[in-house]
Amino acid sequence: MARNDGKVSGFRDAKGDLRLENVTKSFAEFTAVDDLSLTVPRGSFFALLGPSGCGKTTTLRMVAGLEQPTGGRIFIGDTDLTGSRAYERPVNTVFQSYALFPHLTIAENVAFGPKRRGDANAATMAQEALELVQMSHLAGRKPAQLSGGQQQRVAVARALVNRPEVLLLDEPLGALDLKLRRQMQVELKRIQTEVGLTFIHVTHDQEEAMTMADTVAVMNHGRIEQMGPPVQMYDLPKTAFVANFVGQSNLGQGRITGRDGDFLVAEVQGTTVKIPSARCSVESGEVTFGVRPEKVSVARRQPDGTGNDVRGRVLDVSFIGVATQYLVQLPSGTVWSAYEQNLDLEAMDLRPGDEVWLTWKPGHAFGVAPDADAVKAAEAAKVGSTQ
Repeated sequence: MARNDGKVSGFRDAKGDLRLENVTKSFAEFTAVDDLSLTVPRGSFFALLGPSGCGKTTTLRMVAGLEQPTGGRIFIGDTDLTGSRAYERPVNTVFQSYALFPHLTIAENVAFGPKRRGDANAATMAQEALELVQMSHLAGRKPAQLSGGQQQRVAVARALVNRPEVLLLDEPLGALDLKLRRQMQVELKRIQTEVGLTFIHVTHDQEEAMTMADTVAVMNHGRIEQMGPPVQMYDLPKTAFVANFVGQSNLGQGRITGRDGDFLVAEVQGTTVKIPSARCSVESGEVTFGVRPEKVSVARRQPDGTGNDVRGRVLDVSFIGVATQYLVQLPSGTVWSAYEQNLDLEAMDLRPGDEVWLTWKPGHAFGVAPDADAVKAAEAAKVGSTQ
């Protein structure tokens, strides 16, 4: 359906928070996004994190106007964008593939959008955008003459030159090597802070999301499992899937047996543990107990007085620079991971087969509702993302 220029201009002039209200996207055989509602505050850096097939890219494409929702509505401010086309929206997307024109110079690539709109100062706008991403000194080169990281900066400049209200980043760093990817994480955060635009970043890399974003939303099966600041997501996961997908967690299945002041007492695979009631999403019955590997200490002898310890046998010792990782098999057969800082490399000379005790502070534990399928799915998703 054709739209008049006034209507198109109204879409492009939309400003404010991005809001998704009960958005659903169904295809013939499955539902990719299931009744999703969220608000992304204007000027924030927001990350959609999750494994392949969780619905994050479909969500991004609906915001961009490349897909239309089966149900629900999409707003920027008070402007309803539902049903509008991609070119009508104040939204630009940066893809993993860069999608630069190989026959144009870098300056011409960035100026392409403004020129197409008939902006008289397109060249000046392109120069300013290239300066923002620190690429103005390569303005005369062709894309093939640039590295992957440089091309990604140009792709960001080409999107920013259009001055969108929302910038979408679809796995933008996936094609870069590890060192360059980390450098670009810092650069993208710097650019977002400097321009003050809303950035929405889709990724399966939890470190990438937590490094850059103000708010992270973890998606699974078309729904948001948990959303919040990165520190909160890591320190206090609300579901078993989030606990295992965002970082690593040592998990054990158990049952709450009582209460001791501000703590819940649970029996977990033959070990009595305490969980702060404020850090446990269930109050009785079955529980999945968790503690992060870096919060677990390794000792040759059972520590005195902690009450949160378990005996095990070392399976593997890996030196990883700043820390040493120990894989320890517990009597239940579960394998836990522990990290010890390498402050004194001679302090603990543990080898596979050695008997050790693992201990942790009760306040570092957390508890979530049991969900064995979610744990398996998160583990499988993380293995797949590293291949």
